[in-house]
Amino acid sequence: MTIKEKQQEIVNDFDFLEDWEQKYEYIIDLGKELPGLPEDKKTADNLIKGCQSQVWIDARYVDGILSFDADSDGILPKGIVSLLVSIYSGHSTQEILDSDFEFISQIGLQEFLSPSRANGLMAMTKQIKFYAVAYQLKS
Repeated sequence: MTIKEKQQEIVNDFDFLEDWEQKYEYIIDLGKELPGLPEDKKTADNLIKGCQSQVWIDARYVDGILSFDADSDGILPKGIVSLLVSIYSGHSTQEILDSDFEFISQIGLQEFLSPSRANGLMAMTKQIKFYAVAYQLKS
């Protein structure tokens, strides 16, 4: 499934949910499904700056494919980072760089979040793009 297809699937899921309470629960449920990170991956290098909670994203680059693992100490940020990992993990650096984050606006996520959490979301998306740039330059 392409990044765009995964994004559209998320948009469709959110359209099905009737109110923000249901959407909030959906995001929290996504976080509960995230395996998390082992303690040795919860390093300063993997910590996302600008998040209200602690959020870590670790990247692996194998055979041209970038995969992400993540964790957070907050239930909502863990759900948000789980959402991003599910979309962008398993794709080439070029696919990630060619993608956009328009689906975030389509589901209204930034409007739902407090300003500090919205800043954290933007920091997470920037980190994913940063990893794609960094690994693309290495290959």
